[in-house]
Amino acid sequence: MECPIEVVVNLLGDKWKVLIMRNLLLRGTQRFGELSRGINGVSQKMLTQQLRQLETDGLIGRKIYPEIPPRVEYSLTEFGQTLKPVFDAMHNWGTSYLEQIGS
Repeated sequence: MECPIEVVVNLLGDKWKVLIMRNLLLRGTQRFGELSRGINGVSQKMLTQQLRQLETDGLIGRKIYPEIPPRVEYSLTEFGQTLKPVFDAMHNWGTSYLEQIGS
């Protein structure tokens, strides 16, 4: 039987996945370029790989619009949005940590 914490680490253990999820939680639906600009240091190849994995895992959805040029938007699935309390807790803990080490 798998450990629930291990499941979460396997789903979100990569820093790029966490930052992708953060951006989609904070800013809502975004296009590839918006996500790329909002995540410092991520390559296009890595962003593409991580988006595909998050989509496969059911945490984000991808909508393709039949336009020229094609427009693709990424957003959290309903299940992906259930991670909001986890990210809120991470934000609060990180804020406390930064305050503590800053003093």
